[in-house]
Amino acid sequence: MQDLPIIQKTYDLIKWYVPILNRLPRDHKFLLGDRITTGLYDLLEGLIRARYSRDKLPQLESLNSNLDILRHQTRLLLDFNLIKTERYEYAGQLLNAIGTDLGGWIRQQHQRLSSS
Repeated sequence: MQDLPIIQKTYDLIKWYVPILNRLPRDHKFLLGDRITTGLYDLLEGLIRARYSRDKLPQLESLNSNLDILRHQTRLLLDFNLIKTERYEYAGQLLNAIGTDLGGWIRQQHQRLSSS
């Protein structure tokens, strides 16, 4: 069975991002780094759960706010000079691509509800 594109994108983001987060200085690794890592894993888990759920919309909307939190936490890494601008921009592109897919999935669920 092939993964949905949003699940694959989230998986790829985790593969790229977690090694970077693991190299943060100790005083940031165990606070901000761990929060981002946990948020990424929770996002992946939530997307997989939503895929198989009958009532997807509440889960997807919750994941949307989680994604926004990840965007802000990533911006904090840049503001604290913990990642280079290029990495921040790349992470932002990946997060935005996931957000675009998630927004489309949410719209699809709204349309399903309004047509039934």
